[in-house]
Amino acid sequence: MKFLAVLSSAAVLLPSLVGAVQLQFDNTYDNSNGAMTTVACSDGANGLITRFGFQKFGDIPRFPHIGAAAAVAGWNSPQCGTCWKLSYTNANGATKSINVVAIDHAGTGFNVAQAAMDELTGGQAVALGRVDVTATQVAASSCGL
Repeated sequence: MKFLAVLSSAAVLLPSLVGAVQLQFDNTYDNSNGAMTTVACSDGANGLITRFGFQKFGDIPRFPHIGAAAAVAGWNSPQCGTCWKLSYTNANGATKSINVVAIDHAGTGFNVAQAAMDELTGGQAVALGRVDVTATQVAASSCGL
């Protein structure tokens, strides 16, 4: 029984201990006029409309550093509005990092604005399509929240 309790506690912590995951882009998140009502982190107690009054994607500080994260289970997830440091190491061994606000659910890894992925990969989002990144949850203040 104690093992199950420890296992259950560990499962609750997993979203913040992501590590290496895949990153791709979705142009939906590049639209500054995109409605917050179209994403999992819209309203509800944990929603970004409710908590911060954001009505469109461009209202989010540091837009276009936004996107979907597997840590967001769905509508009204406690992980809505979490800030993630995504680090990418290119073929030359140089590492770049950006912080991204989770506003939606992703099946795996992260789907972010193309502009954010371009910044991370030196303008290579389209050419690369999908890359491996290291993801670390950081303080929401790191994303301006």
